[in-house]
Amino acid sequence: MTPSVRFAALAVFALATALPAAASNASKDDAVKMVKKGIAFIKAQGVDKGYAEISNKGGQFIDRDLYLVVYGLDGKCLAHGANPRQIGRDLIDLTDVDGKYFVKERVELTKAKPAGFWQDYKFTNPVSKKVEPKVMYCERLNETAVCGGVYN
Repeated sequence: MTPSVRFAALAVFALATALPAAASNASKDDAVKMVKKGIAFIKAQGVDKGYAEISNKGGQFIDRDLYLVVYGLDGKCLAHGANPRQIGRDLIDLTDVDGKYFVKERVELTKAKPAGFWQDYKFTNPVSKKVEPKVMYCERLNETAVCGGVYN
């Protein structure tokens, strides 16, 4: 094997092994962009179409481990990209594995910081199926919080 062929083979191997790791998790920038895209979609298409598309597992608001959720400011889940069983449920008292009332905190932060904020908690990653640290970006839209998070 010539040095140039060996180098090309190593480059292909390095790229092939790096891509799955890089493609597995969305970034914080991806989350911010997705939330803004979701808000724009809801504004343009209306609540019914917006929530339906956000909750569509094959839709445009699912990207690897990143998906959107929408909560009313009362803690009711209005749309959920990973778990449609949550839609319509009052989740205000939902806690993570550490006992953190993350939905209650999220609603309070949405009221206090409507332009956007980050929130830390732990949640089940839909890709790995494991409970992992997660950071959620949320913005207020009318009387809702539109959120998208990434796993650390």
